[in-house]
Amino acid sequence: MTVGIEAYVLLSMLLFCIGLFGILTRRNALMFLMSVELMVNAANINLIAFAFYHGNLSGQVLALFVMALAAAEVAIGLGIILVLYRNFRDVDVTVPTTMRW
Repeated sequence: MTVGIEAYVLLSMLLFCIGLFGILTRRNALMFLMSVELMVNAANINLIAFAFYHGNLSGQVLALFVMALAAAEVAIGLGIILVLYRNFRDVDVTVPTTMRW
């Protein structure tokens, strides 16, 4: 039994919608970062599924680059969250509005 491309696209769409819901409703910076990672992983599933469907490796190579970019994004994001916590004693993303010029 083979799994069709529709199942991968449906899974990717579900992950992307969960990530988008997390970004739009959460104020915690860690949850915000985790939601962005869900959205990036949804894009990776699409890249790999369509690369497998078309029979080439270009989507899989691009997914590897996206995973490396996501690792760098997490490192930068955690650094920002640590500075946010150190300055405001909270990881709420609405608090640093006082940092405007």
